[in-house]
Amino acid sequence: MQRHSRFAHTRFLGDKRTQLVYDIDELDAATHTSIIEEIVNAEVGICFAPDTLPEARNRGYTLATAGKTRRHRKPHA
Repeated sequence: MQRHSRFAHTRFLGDKRTQLVYDIDELDAATHTSIIEEIVNAEVGICFAPDTLPEARNRGYTLATAGKTRRHRKPHA
């Protein structure tokens, strides 16, 4: 599966609006494309260094699971 060029070396991608983090390696192709494109078009994506789930949780992000939704809020940064 081809990754978006902006997040080519990222496994965990966060959405600043919802504070959800997506594990790109675990998403299916259709979901992967729609989520990544939505985040990139809205310019609200964030990647973490080191690229790990504990680092994302340290910054207040929760792992997105099937059916989990949150309200979209205006990003602070």
